[in-house]
Amino acid sequence: MNKENWNPGTLLDVSGYYWKTCALHTGVKLDIFTAIGSNDLSCDEINEKLKVDKRGLSMLLNALAAMELLVKKDESYSNTSPALTFLSKESKKYVGFMILHHHHLMESWHKMDKAIIEGKPTRMRSSFSDEERRESFLMGMFNIGMAIAPDLSKKLDLSGCKRLLDFGGGPGTYAIHFCLANPGLTASVYDLEATRPFAEKTIRQFNVSDRVDFISGNYTEEEFTCPDRFDAAWLSHILHGEGPDQAGDIIGKAVSALKPGSKIFIHDFILNDSKDSPLFPALFSLNMYLGTPNGKSYSETEISNMLTAHGVKNIKRLSFEGPTQSGILSGITS
Repeated sequence: MNKENWNPGTLLDVSGYYWKTCALHTGVKLDIFTAIGSNDLSCDEINEKLKVDKRGLSMLLNALAAMELLVKKDESYSNTSPALTFLSKESKKYVGFMILHHHHLMESWHKMDKAIIEGKPTRMRSSFSDEERRESFLMGMFNIGMAIAPDLSKKLDLSGCKRLLDFGGGPGTYAIHFCLANPGLTASVYDLEATRPFAEKTIRQFNVSDRVDFISGNYTEEEFTCPDRFDAAWLSHILHGEGPDQAGDIIGKAVSALKPGSKIFIHDFILNDSKDSPLFPALFSLNMYLGTPNGKSYSETEISNMLTAHGVKNIKRLSFEGPTQSGILSGITS
């Protein structure tokens, strides 16, 4: 938003926007959109499935209709096309897990003043949290990956690559789609042992168990060792969880697993060098401040310097921009 657009109306709109956020989160958490499905249902019919307070449900349904996620006709409610596509669990394009992950982050954002006064996180990292939060985080990563990987896999240059390392790859979404788009490619997903069930379930879902495997380990605390080195590495949304020194170490560990002349790709929320844009990476840096001791969004120059420090050459910014302003840097190992 441009500075000249700020006025009491726009300020109050931003201040109260969390009302819409909470309505969406509650709709997803109660699974209202799945309950409605492709039907036209009354509040009573929806409540037969949900068994919640009818008065509150009626108000929520009306609010979701006002937000144009539901359509209200007479006394019945139906999903809009986007709601049916992205908010019903019956859809392969469901993004509800990421929305639930955002829901779990809200309390820490509410305490941002406390975090800034005390200089420490106000929540535990999602990957080390309880089962519900870890599932929403990992499956949220799957949601985001599914919004990006199928298209990106057709454009990312993996020509000549035979073995890819998805470093900190979570459920393995990118490794899977890179293999689907490149018939000669195999991949290993490297992440915490607690991630294995989610990754292996996803790998089976796409019928690539013969080409994608899982290697357990902690990339922040352990050295990565593998008898056969890789010729491509993909690091997606892992640097921002760490401070500069550890982020650089992570890149070093990935590079050490690659043969000379291999390709390395860094996918993250990349700031410009003044760090005041794009908007989402700037806000995401605050999110990392609230949830980690040293994590943040990095600028293109900062990431480039980390790569250069570990002998990576021919570093360039790809033309790709993700739906939340993520970007990709690529390079070649020496």
